[in-house]
Amino acid sequence: MEISPLFAHMKFIAENGPRMKKYSLGNKEIDSLTTGVGMIATASWCSHVLATNKYDLAINFGTCGSFDRSLDPGMLVHIVTDRIAELGAEDGEKFLTVNELNLLGENELPFKWGQLVNLAPPSNPVMNAIATVNGITVNKVHGNEKSISETVKRWNPHVESMEGAAFMYACMTHDTVFAQVRAVSNFIEKRNRDAWKMAEAIKNLSTTGLEILNAF
Repeated sequence: MEISPLFAHMKFIAENGPRMKKYSLGNKEIDSLTTGVGMIATASWCSHVLATNKYDLAINFGTCGSFDRSLDPGMLVHIVTDRIAELGAEDGEKFLTVNELNLLGENELPFKWGQLVNLAPPSNPVMNAIATVNGITVNKVHGNEKSISETVKRWNPHVESMEGAAFMYACMTHDTVFAQVRAVSNFIEKRNRDAWKMAEAIKNLSTTGLEILNAF
């Protein structure tokens, strides 16, 4: 649903394996991988594809929710840092990160400062004009005022998704140049789908996504 309008502008070539379709756009060949929902599916399918194919570039197009009220629903963002926000343990009312548990070093490959950082995103004039933000990736999207407040205080993220960090992790471990570009579909608050602008977000993702691909 999120990327089908984008690929409607391309020429379909063939099915290219499970969840994979091959397209052409001008002189470019583009593989579309639909991973499914969540971190496990995204990490598994991305790693499978990146282990068996060599790509000049991988882009994660999708939608996200925004903690930042200055990021209006419908606008696009380029997520340059991401983290797995729930990776850790509860200690009563306190949350201990996986780093505080001494299970993972803050700078243990592929992490930097306890998060995933895109140190060398591709140069692209369209993408360069998009706001760069910090993201978190979750299994359970936020919709409770208390947990939202705690998450903002702990991580100070701009946006959240259910797949971004898994995509970044796979690209970094497979030494693939990548970018994570998402359209904001809603503000993160008590669940209120009537206030979402999913159609506008998908439309803008398709339009700008096509401009990004054509600019390479």
